[in-house]
Amino acid sequence: MLQIELWKRVLIWGLVAIGLALALPNAFYSRVEQSNDAQAAIEKGADTPENQEKAGLWPSFLPSSIVNLGLDLRGGAHLLAEVRVEDVYVQRMEALWPEVRDALRGERAAVGTIRLQETDAADQLRVRISQPEGIDRAVEVVSGLARPVTSLTGAGASDLDVIAQGADVIITLSEAEKLATDERTLRQALEIIRRRIDEVGTREPTIQRQGTDRILIQVPGIGSAAELKAIIGTTAQLTFQPVVSRANSADAAPGVGNEVLPSLDEKDVYYILEQAPVVTGEQLVDAQPSFDQNGRPAVSFRFNPQGARKFGDYTAENIGSPFAIVLDGEVVSAPVIQSHIPGGSGIITGNFTVEESTNLAVLLRAGALPAGLDFLEERTIGPELGQDSIDAGKLASVVASLAVVGFMVASYGLFGIFANIALVINVALIFGLLSLMGATLTLPGIAGIVLTIGMAVDANVLVFERIREELRTAKGPARAISLGYEKALSAIVDANLTTFLTAVILFVMGSGPVRGFAVTLGLGIVTSVFTAVYVTRLLVVLWFDRKRPKTIEV
Repeated sequence: MLQIELWKRVLIWGLVAIGLALALPNAFYSRVEQSNDAQAAIEKGADTPENQEKAGLWPSFLPSSIVNLGLDLRGGAHLLAEVRVEDVYVQRMEALWPEVRDALRGERAAVGTIRLQETDAADQLRVRISQPEGIDRAVEVVSGLARPVTSLTGAGASDLDVIAQGADVIITLSEAEKLATDERTLRQALEIIRRRIDEVGTREPTIQRQGTDRILIQVPGIGSAAELKAIIGTTAQLTFQPVVSRANSADAAPGVGNEVLPSLDEKDVYYILEQAPVVTGEQLVDAQPSFDQNGRPAVSFRFNPQGARKFGDYTAENIGSPFAIVLDGEVVSAPVIQSHIPGGSGIITGNFTVEESTNLAVLLRAGALPAGLDFLEERTIGPELGQDSIDAGKLASVVASLAVVGFMVASYGLFGIFANIALVINVALIFGLLSLMGATLTLPGIAGIVLTIGMAVDANVLVFERIREELRTAKGPARAISLGYEKALSAIVDANLTTFLTAVILFVMGSGPVRGFAVTLGLGIVTSVFTAVYVTRLLVVLWFDRKRPKTIEV
């Protein structure tokens, strides 16, 4: 009657052992975190004695996943950034100019010479032709460069509006294209910010879109908002631009379609470059820290097929001409093209340290931010506030645990002790699952754990009360225990299933702290049912097999 097969016993204790092993690193949180960070740094190339020492703080054969502490527990940085979508309009018009120029050059007999005119509008390109009588032909040719808008809201619309004004052809982005561009820009900025923050080793950032052009960024564990801005705000925009000439001052007149940029390594040296790049960092598919032929830190890169073709064609046609590698508005180097460079691979050299070359490779892999960011709001949440929250959560958990433990022992005696042992295992299993999932624990999450502690003994209460009822019918203790677990099972499943469905709805419909509460509540329900139905029953069976009592008191 009161028997559990050997394989079931092994399975139950095996799951408990795995859960306890997964939860163990959280008991040594600081040590494990330092070890994990050192291991990540070593994998990225920073194999220093200091990192080796920190990596040895935790044995490699033990699990090393820990529960990530949220912003309200650990402290961190909070930023609200506004994306300058107008920057994308400017880049789009600059990239369009070579196409317009080449298209109109093919109609020189009708339109004469062409010249780019300055304009204050970010989304506008103004081109003047020398033969005004050919303006209609110029508009027709430029209109042929328009493409359909690639969005559902702009279906059927064109991305360019082309009109004539005297001898000028005015090209602007259509409203449908602006909306589509804004949407793409926000999505791209979100993804790039997420990849940058994740790749430099921080844990579980909150990155959400707010409104039409704003992004909310919250990252636990960052020391200050300035540190977070340094990670996010670095554009890491790589371009390869033709060199027009060199200059000795930033005040040099570059001419329309050109720009003056300083040299990164050479003091008081400036380059006049064509604004339209030949290849950009968007065509990069990989960037890795490496070393040049002299053993100095550098960054090797590789283009996609489209970028490789452009890069190869340009170097083949411009042998003997200087070619500028521009990073974030500064000329890293301007080598002279010695020969055709096929394959789309190259290397960026400069006065880098190993750490700088590694960080640059990370930023290039993540991609360039499509537009600049204006930080409207920035806050740093100190670890002291987080520690206060942790202390308050600990106090609540301890009070709840003591109340539950005392109630169970007072109400059910030895069986209450079995339930309390299962409760400890239950909490450990929750932390083990949270660690396995890489979940983030916040104050609402702690509230979910406290609620789970209170609810965890509900199933045991149902079982024990059922056992009492069976004992009143003069059944033997073994039969009463067996029937108690069997007949209470349906009530346990029904009660916990409805709560679990509530947790699922909170997780699907909620966000941020609400989802954190839902995760701990849902996991707590699963582990509570497991410990109440299987672990406590196994403890009771082991005790009964050993003592063989004639009567029992529940």
